[in-house]
Amino acid sequence: MARGNEPVEIPEVDALAGFPLPNERDRLIGHKGTEKALLDAYRSERLHHAWILGGPKGIGKATLAFRFARFVVAHPDRFGPDVAAAQDLSVPAEHPVARQMKAGGHPNVLHLRRPWDDKSKRFKTELPVDEIRRTVSFFGTTASAKAWRICIVDAADDMNISSANALLKVLEEPPERCLFLVLSHAPGRLLPTIRSRCRRIDLEPLSSDEICEGLRELAPDAVPSADDLRELAHTSDGSLRSAITLLSGDGLAIAKGLKSLAENASQLDLAATHGLADLVAARGQSDNWESFEHIVQVWLHERMRRDLRNGVTGAHRYVELWDKTSRAIRDADSLNLDRKQVVLDFFFALRAA
Repeated sequence: MARGNEPVEIPEVDALAGFPLPNERDRLIGHKGTEKALLDAYRSERLHHAWILGGPKGIGKATLAFRFARFVVAHPDRFGPDVAAAQDLSVPAEHPVARQMKAGGHPNVLHLRRPWDDKSKRFKTELPVDEIRRTVSFFGTTASAKAWRICIVDAADDMNISSANALLKVLEEPPERCLFLVLSHAPGRLLPTIRSRCRRIDLEPLSSDEICEGLRELAPDAVPSADDLRELAHTSDGSLRSAITLLSGDGLAIAKGLKSLAENASQLDLAATHGLADLVAARGQSDNWESFEHIVQVWLHERMRRDLRNGVTGAHRYVELWDKTSRAIRDADSLNLDRKQVVLDFFFALRAA
């Protein structure tokens, strides 16, 4: 609650405490080829009005989207000398557009994401249709003839059917000099009609070297020993966000504990399992919960790939466990259920399998 005339600070969805948001980032870790493809498309004769930037969560899709938006707004003339000479999408930090976007936004850039719910004091679980409808007023206002307007949908996976149809409608009738940058962690699950109206670029997970580079840049004082750094790079599975989350909370301890218990699930140590579940579900430790979700997915994915070498039957048990655990995590988030029980149920189901 605000005191007096103090403004209420609205949190940012997916923000990591102490780390810059994507709109505040000057550098992009990795994805040089994708950045070059966007730059070449911008200065080509025909520029598609809508792009899907796909790839796992936390690999830099939003950072690249803001980087592209910043470049376009700063250089509205696609065929001007500055664009022709550009080697990448960087914009000097002192440029007015760069300063505006770093400070919180630019009037020509609309960032759509899950909103904060004041009543529940948490972010909504979906990107609602009212957010998508903000595009009506955004594209309806008057702008100079040369100005570009850019809408970043972050992330399209959060849309319900109503908001997806609302986005489809505006994609079907795009205004002049507009760009849509649609971020998706699983582009194949988007409506086929949305996919058909966008050009898709899939970003690859970051390499271990790029994960280490990102950690050294963003958390130089927290970078662990060489062994732990390698463990972080492996467990993060190409996601810099996951590596930061693992580093910020008890991620490394959770990763080591989960792997140890999972490898010996047939003779499950109940005391250690409850201890790990308490750590994951500790009050106020959202990083630990996010780390658990990521580590479980990485561990199950590795087991599925390993057992697929011996046929589909061997991997089926892990596919079922993946589906069951993913549903339990989603329900715990949306219905505020007991997180500790989700952790315990995972190990009990793994033991049974």
